[in-house]
Parts: sequence; C-alpha cells; structure tokens
Amino acid sequence: MGHTNDSVVSEFVLLGLSNSWELQLFFFAIFSSIYVASLLGNVMIIVIISCDSQLSSPMYFLLGHLSFIDICQSNFATPKMLVDFFVEHKTISFEGCMAQIFLLHSFVGSEMMLLVAMAYDRFIAICKPLRYGTIMSRKLCVIFVSISWAVGILHSVSHLAFTVDLPFCGPNEVDSFFCDLPLVIELACMDTYKMEIMTLTNSGLISLSCFLALIISYTIILATVWRRSSSGSSKALSTLTAHITVVILFFGPCIYFYIWPFSRLSVDKFLSIFYIVCTPLLNPIIYSLRNEDVKAAMRKLRNRHVTSWKN
Repeated sequence: MGHTNDSVVSEFVLLGLSNSWELQLFFFAIFSSIYVASLLGNVMIIVIISCDSQLSSPMYFLLGHLSFIDICQSNFATPKMLVDFFVEHKTISFEGCMAQIFLLHSFVGSEMMLLVAMAYDRFIAICKPLRYGTIMSRKLCVIFVSISWAVGILHSVSHLAFTVDLPFCGPNEVDSFFCDLPLVIELACMDTYKMEIMTLTNSGLISLSCFLALIISYTIILATVWRRSSSGSSKALSTLTAHITVVILFFGPCIYFYIWPFSRLSVDKFLSIFYIVCTPLLNPIIYSLRNEDVKAAMRKLRNRHVTSWKN
C-alpha cells in the first residue's frame, strides 16, 4: 500500500487512553486479562466443536467460524495497545495504520453477515423444523461463511480504496489506541466532507441492514416460540436469548459510531475499547457457558484427558 506524493506523513501517533502511568498499568492488567480470556475461550470453542461429533450441526459449524473471526478481531489491534501502555511515544506506520483499518472492517463486516446467517439457521430450526436437515446442509453453511468473508473484505476494500490515497501532510495524531477510520480521515489535508458521507453511507447501511434483518428474524422466531409450550421451545428460547444479547451488544456501539461518526466524545474511546477488546469475549461467555451441549462436550473432553493422563 502506498500513498500519494502529497502525503508527507509516514507514521501516525496514537494518543491512547490516558497519559497517567498508574492508569495505564491498571488498563494493562484489565485488558490483558480480557484479551487472554477471549483468545482461550474462542480457541476452546473451536477445539470442542472439532472434537465432539455431537456438535456437528450447522449451528455449531457457524459458531466455530464466529469464534475464528473473534480470534482475528482480538489480534488486529489489542496486542499493540497492550505493548503501547509501556511506550511513551506510541506510533504506527502509515502502512500499519491502513492495515488496521482494512482488518477491522473486514472482521466486523464478516461477523455482521455471519450473525445474519446464524439467525437464518435458528429461523429454519424453529419455524421449519421438519425441513431443517434438508435446507441447512453443510454446503449452504460453507456458502454462508464464504459470503460473510467476501462481504467483509469488499466492505473494507471500498473504504481503503479512498483512504489510502488521501493527502496526509500533518497533523498526524490519532486520538485513539488504534487507527479508527473517521479519526484518520479527519487528518487529511483536504475537505473530507464527501469522504465522511461516503463512510457513513457505506458502514451505516451495512450495519443497519444487518441489524434490521436480525431484528425481523428474531421477532418472527420469538413469536413462533411463544406459541409453543414444550420443553424444546424453552431450550430454543434460551438459545435465542443468547443470540439476541450478542446482537444487541455487538451492533449497539457500531450503530452509535456511525450515527455521530465525526463528532466524537470522550466516552467514545471507551466504547471503542468495549467493541474491539471485549466483544470477542461475548461468544465464549454468552453462547457457550449458557449452552448445555457445549458444557457437556467440555466435561467429556476434560474427562477424556484426565483418564488418558491417569493411564
């Protein structure tokens, strides 16, 4: 990735979360714990789903890919943020900054589409249970995953194609702990109003369209579940609650950022922390720890290892 001859900025300065040494140590302790927990949790989910044949259904296939995306999202900016807590002059190269923008929007766009696919899976399982095995084939699941990655990457490229050639000639300070697209665009030495509208339209449309699709899907599913009174419906309702919780916590900050994308408040920096650092932990906590099948598979895997260790 290169930039135009008008661009003299070769690196950006990340202002981070705080200038206080004590606060930075506190943040390091908290966020490093969350980072390790999210990595271990999502790796554990992938391992359990891969090892347990009873978790071979489409729902767990998609859940495993969600964990993979969350692992990717955990690693595009968080490790650098943790290292930067011990660095006085926090910098990132121009290429590194563009890479962060590309990776963020690729992972977020892919996760949005994958959440829609997971909602469709629950819709078929609950509203058309007799046709579930026919409709939700492994081939369709692979298509869903491929489409989610394709949409995420195309969404990201559409941003980067306009950003990488902007003239950056100073200042070069980004008031965040990573290269956030709206904050980087503001640093360009030109009128960025059209770019701001383009960014709002691109990210806002994909966020709102996915969110509305999810709301409509889960509304129909909940209406179907509430008409039933069986124990199976109770289990379905528990699963749906987990799905809806993740959707709200994932889309809430995202939609907020693109309602007021270029008028940032101090609280926005900490919402970014939640979105980038804490969101990958939602999958292990909400989906898995509340899922009896996953917990049973965890116990089975643990007992298998304990038995082999004793022998």
